[in-house]
Amino acid sequence: MTIRVLLADDHPVVRSGLAGLLAVETDVEVVGEAADGEHAVTLARALRPDLVLMDLRMPRLDGAAATARIVAEVPGTRVLVLTTYETDADILRAVEAGATGYLLKDTPRAELVAGVRAAARGEAALSPSVARRLVQQVRGGHDERLTARETQVLAGVARGLSNAAIGQELFIAEATVKTHLLRVFAKLGVDDRTRAVTAAMERGILPTG
Repeated sequence: MTIRVLLADDHPVVRSGLAGLLAVETDVEVVGEAADGEHAVTLARALRPDLVLMDLRMPRLDGAAATARIVAEVPGTRVLVLTTYETDADILRAVEAGATGYLLKDTPRAELVAGVRAAARGEAALSPSVARRLVQQVRGGHDERLTARETQVLAGVARGLSNAAIGQELFIAEATVKTHLLRVFAKLGVDDRTRAVTAAMERGILPTG
């Protein structure tokens, strides 16, 4: 079977390079290219590719938001993030959005092609450094201290504020609030807002009164 791939990156040189790299693979076909997230969603709906190679930082709609829409609107299409960024927040947003894998642009050619094939099968494809970060978050996250911003976000949750309201109060995007909360959950070893507040109070991170 041929893996039909849509390339989404705002740099024409990168798209051209990826198209050339994949063109020599007999089981991979590049069926379209998008220069921004909104166009990527539109093309994914029209072309229904097996896989979207998705950059994270793009105009009109960023890669994580585009990934979430594609996963929701185009069943059967996988998304493999290919980016230069590997911050915890970027990784969490992409994984939360439903990306099947997360590779860095300095990934060797053979590993990139292997990642495309794995992601098309629905298997996780992660750069080693990204995998290490995720493992650290799962294993060692419970001992990490909350940052000042994470504490502010959690305090807002404790006061019953929505993510949107917390974002307005702290002058940050609602998506950023969500990312902070995911990191809080990982660090406290909980999986919802109520438990996060309770755990934070038990540990003295938030006042109990």
